[in-house]
Amino acid sequence: MKFLPLVLMCLLSLPSLANPAKTHTKSTDDQLINANYPLFISAFNQLSPEVTREIYADDASYLSESQSKEIYYGRDNIVAIYKKFFDKIRAKKATIDVDFRITKRKIIGNGAIDTGYYLVRFYPAQETGEPVSEFAGKFAIGTEKVSSTQWKVSLDTNNRAEPSYYLNAKPVPNLYYGRQFPPLPAGKKLP
Repeated sequence: MKFLPLVLMCLLSLPSLANPAKTHTKSTDDQLINANYPLFISAFNQLSPEVTREIYADDASYLSESQSKEIYYGRDNIVAIYKKFFDKIRAKKATIDVDFRITKRKIIGNGAIDTGYYLVRFYPAQETGEPVSEFAGKFAIGTEKVSSTQWKVSLDTNNRAEPSYYLNAKPVPNLYYGRQFPPLPAGKKLP
């Protein structure tokens, strides 16, 4: 009989068994935060600033990599930045693709910070004869839990980095890792 309380005490001391909902919540939160990255990819693939509207919180802040740009506040202003950028790509009859690799995530309550790398590929219109090019960067993105089923970006900041950092980033369990871009076409050199 004394054995049963001892077994129960041991089982309850194991974190995953003592509170399986907490473990499940962390996993679910990771999945919900990760869901923002395919939306970014979709926005870039479609050149659709309206898709970015789904990602950002109403009061989000965006710190551009450019030293000559101010801090942008509010979802509408951030969507306008994407619109201007996507319009430039569209005017060139080009397409772009982006992908992300998250290297660290810190969740504290209803907030989270992701750090990682991104890679952007630019595909110019065929008639230009220009080569495919790419650039990469590092970023920190803050998200906030706005409902039980959604986290939105509240802070977005990035800087340029060598593509090798993105390419060499190792997958981290439960964090968005993206996909491997196919090799650039033979004979095409990057700028």
